[in-house]
Parts: sequence; C-alpha cells; structure tokens
Amino acid sequence: MEPVLSLRSWLAKVESFGELRHVKGADWDVELGAIAELSYRQPHSKALLFDDITGYGSGNRVLTGSTGSPRRLGHTLRLGDDLDDVSLVAALRGKPSRWAAAAADYPAETVTDSPLLENVIDGPDVNLLSMPVPRWHAGDGGRYIGTGCFVITRDPEDETINGGCYRMEVQDEGRSATINAVPGKHGAQHIQRWFERHGKAPVVVSFGHDPILLITGGTEVPARISELDYAGAIIGQRVPVLIGSETGLPIPAGSEVAIEGWLRPDHLRDEGPFGEWTGYYSGKRRPAPALEIVRMYHRDDPIQLGAPPGKPPHDYSYMRTVMKSAMIEDALVGAGVAGIRGAWAHESGGGRLFIAVSIENRYAGQAKQVGHLTAQLPAAAYMNRFVVVVDADVDPADLGEVVWAMSTRCDPAKDIDIIPGTWGSKLDPMLLDGAPPYNSRAVIDATRPFERKADFPAVSSGDPEYLQSVLHRWAEVFAP
Repeated sequence: MEPVLSLRSWLAKVESFGELRHVKGADWDVELGAIAELSYRQPHSKALLFDDITGYGSGNRVLTGSTGSPRRLGHTLRLGDDLDDVSLVAALRGKPSRWAAAAADYPAETVTDSPLLENVIDGPDVNLLSMPVPRWHAGDGGRYIGTGCFVITRDPEDETINGGCYRMEVQDEGRSATINAVPGKHGAQHIQRWFERHGKAPVVVSFGHDPILLITGGTEVPARISELDYAGAIIGQRVPVLIGSETGLPIPAGSEVAIEGWLRPDHLRDEGPFGEWTGYYSGKRRPAPALEIVRMYHRDDPIQLGAPPGKPPHDYSYMRTVMKSAMIEDALVGAGVAGIRGAWAHESGGGRLFIAVSIENRYAGQAKQVGHLTAQLPAAAYMNRFVVVVDADVDPADLGEVVWAMSTRCDPAKDIDIIPGTWGSKLDPMLLDGAPPYNSRAVIDATRPFERKADFPAVSSGDPEYLQSVLHRWAEVFAP
C-alpha cells in the first residue's frame, strides 16, 4: 500500500481520468524543458511523465505540469476530480482560512517505515546526477533539481516547521546543491536564525511527492503553521513523516527522493542564472549557500516532481493564481471589510504582480481602503506591483473586463496611488544590480466614483438574466 501523499497514487488517479501523457526519449538538456513549456501553452494541456531520458535508464522519471488544469488541481486539493475553472474557484471559496484553522488538528505523524528507505546513501557517495536532473532553459547556469521541491526547515526558537519551494542548482558534480531561499520568506528566516545562533542550519528536501506539497510550499501559508500540518488539514488526515537521523527534521514518508544536510554561511557555490516565474532570467551567476548533504534516500526507480517556471503561463502559474486568489479573498473577508465579491491574482503577472478585487462599493473611500489592504496582505505583499479595485459588475478574473473598468472608471490623476519602498524581490527584472529589493506598487481605483453612483452612465449591455434566457432559447446558434 502506498503511503499518504505518494506521488505514485496521485499519478494513478490522474491517469485514470485522462490527464497524464507519457513522453519517452527526451534529452534532459533543454529539450525536456522545452517540451514542458510547449505543452503548457496548449489548450487542455496534460501532465507529462518523462521516461527513458537520454543517458538514463527506464524508470528514472520526471513529472511536469502537475497542477496545470482545474481537474488536476481540484484532485490535488481533494475538492473533486471533475471540476472546471468556475466550479474550482467556487469550491475553494473560504477553504484556505478553514484549512489554516484546522491545521493544528492534523500534526504530522512520525512513522518508521517507508518505501523511501529502499535506498539510503551516505554523504560521500551521494550523486544527485544519478537522476536525470534537467537543465530547463537554454540560459540556465546549470541543472536544477529544485523546482517542484519541498524544502523543510525548523525555527530554532519555537521549533515551528516550515516547508518552502526554492530553486536548487546541482553543484560539485552531484554531491551538493545550492538553496536559493527568498529573503523574507519563513524558510530563509529560519536559516538565518540558525546561522546567527549555531553557525549552521539543518535542512531536509523532498524532490518527489504529491503535488499538494508543491502547493503548500509555493504559496503563503500563515506564519507558525507547518505546511505539513496545513496539507494534513486539506486531505483530512495526518501526514506521515520519517525523522531525519542527522537533522531531526521530518521527511515526508510518501516522498520519492529526499536529502538531509546542513547549510553554512561560508559554504557557498556560484549559482544562476535561472529562468524565473517573472519570465526573465534572474541575476548574474553569484554565490549561494550549498547544502552539505549527509544522507540521501530514494525509492527504486524514483520520480522527480518538476515545476519549471518561465514566462507566464508556466508549469505552476495556474495553481498559484487560483490558490493566491482564494487566500487574498479569504484574508479580506477575514479583515472584516464588507462587500468583497471576489479577488484574482492574474496568471499573466505570475499570480503575484497584478491583482484585481471586485467590491460592492458601499461607502466613500472603500475602494482605496480595499486596494491598500490588498497590497500589503501577507498573502499578497511579496512582489506585488498592481492592485486594481473594480465594481461588483466586473469579473476580476476577466482581464478584458478589468482593463475596460480601468479605462472608463478611473481618473489617473486622482484614482491611482503609488506606494514606494514595499516588499520586492531580487528576482524582479526591474531591480538594479546590487540595489536593495524594494519595489513600488500602484493601487488603482477603477470603481464608479462613489459620489456619482446614482447618475453614472448605465452600461450598454443586456441584463445578465435576460442574456442567459436568450442563450438558452437560441442554443443552436451558440453550439460549437
């Protein structure tokens, strides 16, 4: 029987409803990444399971596109296996806050047995390149094993466990890998605290697992809630973990491949560039902490979970858009703001840079209030650039409608606020080399002026209920 959060169980289910495609014979050097990129751009793209990769035997596999459709994402979040975009968003409404509240009821459960223990390799014999680690993009500085990974750290003060998703480049001919943790993220904070107190930081990384860990590791789970416990709340059962013999950190028992080891502030290797989620190569080649791997674990015929970023849409941008949109809406409602109708973190902005929120504009100043709140929410603050607030008659997920509202209900001179000095990122293509990672953001009020609600021109479009009745009556005209 497969353990909880086994990638193999996930693959079997996704294949059963026709959303998995097998690809044999691709080259790990750029070609595999190019196939993944082209696939994601196709309508109704499937998850891809690569096998017989050039230079490697059968069974040593790489998966991409795991969360790139409503059916696959709905299954991963245990919301249903036959959802479309609309029903997935509806099913997610209110869930992130409930999962966060329930996480304490699903603490990770320690076990002593797992298929992950089929192969245990000590540090001197570790070779990450025994697996077909891709070079995803032609301009990448190396081979990146960490794209869909789950990086586990512990706070040295309160012992809170964090799981994050950070890029990892293979180093030292497979004996090590750099971890490029984003400053300000919980994992990076843990690592820095360990450096300051002990001069080294323990780390565990899983490279193959149920994509639910990609989701929890790649979105902003509230502080002091373990992503493993949060995943347990999503699936409704405790996540089984092994305890790393060297670091004492939890290792997901359903993992395909995992390593444990230590980061030290003076143990660095040159890393990058890498094609990031903004759609640009980030930075020059520069030093980053490299993990001293003390132990590697893997199943027979292991499967890596790949999630290569790039120009949106990319391998996991759909997942991030849907999840962050739900988290932002939940946070706004939880803040007590009345009249929130919906939020959408647009995929063209990587699920972070461009956020639209629709409201029932109930009082003077509400649109600005909602816009400024959204711009600084924990779920939205990192590298946000634009927040647009629209009326309830505008679908925040429809970029065409949002731009129409901006074009017809916004006076740039008085309806756009600029907030300087906010939380940016070293991945920002606009950031000058060596500059602190600040950015600015625009809060755009694209609602009807509150004082003109009664006399603002009416929209020249049919009543939605009437249009729906016409659609039903004349269905043959609109048939595919």
